[in-house]
Amino acid sequence: MCLAVGLVLPFITGQIPAIAKVISPMHIPVLICGLAVGWPYGLVVGLVTPLLRSLLFGMPALFPNAVSMAFELAAYGLVSGLVCAAFPEKNLKSVYISLVAAMLAGRVVMGLVNAVLYRFLGTPYGFREFFAAGFVNALPGIIIHLLLIPPIVLAIEKARK
Repeated sequence: MCLAVGLVLPFITGQIPAIAKVISPMHIPVLICGLAVGWPYGLVVGLVTPLLRSLLFGMPALFPNAVSMAFELAAYGLVSGLVCAAFPEKNLKSVYISLVAAMLAGRVVMGLVNAVLYRFLGTPYGFREFFAAGFVNALPGIIIHLLLIPPIVLAIEKARK
């Protein structure tokens, strides 16, 4: 289900690419997957979603965007699930800690992967570009993710009980 949502959700903002890039709609189901279902599923959904979406719909562009996003989202799914599993119970605090850890780890992975990929393209990619892409330009999406994802994960957890 998270994979399907990750493929479809970007269509909501797809008409305005600048907004889609800021909100990062593909990130939402991957983070929810890692937090609610666990790291193995989060890792796979994160890895597959951008690549499959690129192949099916042509967006994001396969190289370097979808390739970079595959590593970033795989890190989101992996880290969110691992950190959340380390807590004895899933509550607001554990979900936020896991979410923030995953968002930071994913952005570091994105920066490292982009540094390698952009080097192949002959395009400079340094700390300034990393910080702008990962934090400054992404700030609205970060805020939306922090507001939207924890209540959804806690609602899923409550429905399980």
